[in-house]
Amino acid sequence: MEQIIISGFGGQGILFVGKLLAYAGMMAGKHVSWIPSYGPEMRGGTANCSVTISDHPITSPIVNKCSYLLALNEPSVDKFVKDVKQGGKVILNGSIIKKGKPESAMVEWISIPAQEMAEEVGASSLLNMVMLGVFLKYNSILTLNDIRNGMEEMLGNKRPDRIEMNLKAIQKGMEHVVALEEQYA
Repeated sequence: MEQIIISGFGGQGILFVGKLLAYAGMMAGKHVSWIPSYGPEMRGGTANCSVTISDHPITSPIVNKCSYLLALNEPSVDKFVKDVKQGGKVILNGSIIKKGKPESAMVEWISIPAQEMAEEVGASSLLNMVMLGVFLKYNSILTLNDIRNGMEEMLGNKRPDRIEMNLKAIQKGMEHVVALEEQYA
């Protein structure tokens, strides 16, 4: 079972990534829960969601301690780093988050230049997909094909033109992890 918290500013696609993970999990035959949370001002305010993906029934959708935190802004790190279980991973949007890992945190700290990478793909709005690609490379509960299936289910009738661009950004995030692993091998 994987429990993930995704957090950032409203308008960064936080809820979309969480919903996509849930859809992809369902399409892959997994048990899922998705709980969105956002302030009254969606754009510019704070937004977060928690996602649970499991091979077994989920007894509670509440995420008290997650394995992964995808933080797209600094307030997200401040609020949720304490909710990452020991040995978990904090994947940061290093384009805007400059703080280092708290000394008390027993987690892996992964800073990704997500904004710049999204711009290389073609749009800064794709930074959420870059972050998703990084998550997919570190975790095996879902595959890129599962994500593709979930995305086709979510966007196929409404915005099919967005699917390939999103997949390119996800691939960019995955490739970044491979490059990091080669650099430190």
